[in-house]
Amino acid sequence: MELFIIILIIALVAWWVIEYGRHRNKLRDIKVRVHVNGTRGKSSVTRLIAGALREGGYRTVAKTTGTLPRFVFPDGSEEPIVRLGPPNIHEQVGIVRRAAQMGADALVVECMALQPEYQEISERKIIQSSVGVITNARPDHLDVMGPTDEDVVDAISGTIPPGGICFTAEKERFERLRKNAEIVGARIIQTDPGKISDKEMEGFSYIEHKENVALALAVALHFGVPRDKAIRGMQIAKPDFGALRVFHIEFFDKRTVFYNAFAANDPESTGWLWDMLGLHPSEHEPIIVIANNRADRPSRTLQLAKMLHGNVRANNYILVGTNTKLLWEELGRAGIDMANVQDMGSEEVEDIFEQCMELTPRSSIIVGVGNIGGIGREIVRYFEARAESPVEHDDSADGV
Repeated sequence: MELFIIILIIALVAWWVIEYGRHRNKLRDIKVRVHVNGTRGKSSVTRLIAGALREGGYRTVAKTTGTLPRFVFPDGSEEPIVRLGPPNIHEQVGIVRRAAQMGADALVVECMALQPEYQEISERKIIQSSVGVITNARPDHLDVMGPTDEDVVDAISGTIPPGGICFTAEKERFERLRKNAEIVGARIIQTDPGKISDKEMEGFSYIEHKENVALALAVALHFGVPRDKAIRGMQIAKPDFGALRVFHIEFFDKRTVFYNAFAANDPESTGWLWDMLGLHPSEHEPIIVIANNRADRPSRTLQLAKMLHGNVRANNYILVGTNTKLLWEELGRAGIDMANVQDMGSEEVEDIFEQCMELTPRSSIIVGVGNIGGIGREIVRYFEARAESPVEHDDSADGV
């Protein structure tokens, strides 16, 4: 029996060595490899970089992990990534293999790991990027990457390519990123959103952030893509389902504007969004917040309550999703006027929409925050279907 176990172990080690050798060979076949990490905007930046490289003549494959995991083909078409179990970083090995088989000379991959050690393994063993990208490093997933803000920065720094180059839009915590880059002999470059013009931003069909565009542009320029081609490639690239979009809806004699901001689910991002959109409570045009909660992340519930109390200014709050009872209790403890809060965690999307219309005098602004998963996705599609100019999307993503 002991001999059998020894033989089995030797066989497994030999298999692993052979498979890893094959993986390294496939990596060498893909000359441009971009690994995108960060707290917010990873999926969007992944798509923007892929679009820019594609327009610049690179045969580009991309893979996003965020709202709806997608595999993006060299022609820009895409398909959902269907998982039979929970997400596993080994999935990235298959993506590299598939990209190499397609003859890709550029691969843009969104980091899918949360645990610090897995983030590092993803970069150093699986992707081995030509260029690293860190969108930002904000306090989030503190239960996994924390407990402190600095711990989050250090965890995300695990994908900085040793001896390589990394681009980031992070400002507040850039110095710690720079020091972490120095430790592994890498150079990190901070991008400037001020270099993106308003005219260039007008070419996007949705609300994109200059920070994301500047970051993607820096990567494209690094690989020799002309600015005009890079910008055009970003503008025509299909946005992520969780991208910030606005839908104008007319319901009988009422009008409302719905912002899909479910993907902005940390206080810093949401506060920035509120300021960017200039949202202020008004009796004539109330702001209605739909807050989507998740029962599987209690720490996120506490963060969401803090965010709604401190970063979000609204007239009414509608709680949806799971474990809304805990969110309700936390909001009460935070000091929010509970007369303006409604728990609709057990209600259907149609009922949520009708409640929003009930709270609308003649016009209103509705903002979805918290999380795009579960009912958040359904709410977006419901509002989108009733918009004056519905946006087309691939419903095959429902299978993810």
